[in-house]
Amino acid sequence: MNPQHRDEVVRSYYRIRKMLGWLGLVLPVVLILGGWLSQHTVEPSISDYYHTLMRDAFVGTLTAIGLFLIAYPGHDPERGEHVSDDLITTVAGIAAFGLAYFPNETRMQANLLGSITQQALGHKMAAAAHYFSAVVFLGALAALCLRKFARTAKPLRRRIYRACGWTILAMTVLVIVASWFKIRGPEGPQKIVNDWMLILWFEAIAIWAFALAWLVKGRVEERLTRPR
Repeated sequence: MNPQHRDEVVRSYYRIRKMLGWLGLVLPVVLILGGWLSQHTVEPSISDYYHTLMRDAFVGTLTAIGLFLIAYPGHDPERGEHVSDDLITTVAGIAAFGLAYFPNETRMQANLLGSITQQALGHKMAAAAHYFSAVVFLGALAALCLRKFARTAKPLRRRIYRACGWTILAMTVLVIVASWFKIRGPEGPQKIVNDWMLILWFEAIAIWAFALAWLVKGRVEERLTRPR
């Protein structure tokens, strides 16, 4: 392959990489706006949009994100590293599939048949797989930001990646805590979680944080490959 064609392939690859960041940025916005326009409601969490007319957008976007993460090889581990970029992104991609195809609790009035996974495993097991996938997905994204993206970055970008990584971790913990209060908490905190849609916004912030880190990473690497 001559240098010109090689540069074109590399630039195309990084453009596709940036699309993952844009998918993360627009997913919560598309779901919230689409749900409001179609049903005049805002769901209490990102996952609840599976049970609405926005199911195709929810499943399709997570499937695209999962496919790209699995296909992304990343960089080889440096000396002393035992976990490769490829392993982390593959785990995150598989978890994205889990989020898409193992629904959370079904609203029977909205979805009488349920999904294939719910029929095969039962609603409770499918929901458990969904929540497990969510924790793994967000944890893997945080690891990419904190350990992989920040590894060779310059100081400013390193701070951005670390801020995004810690934001993802913080939002993951807050989602778990808010979910507990929503299901088992006292009436006062439960009402706050539901009225303020806290789970939805915690999930959206976590997704946006990773999308920002991915866009910054893709932009930097694309600039490094431009011919001088």
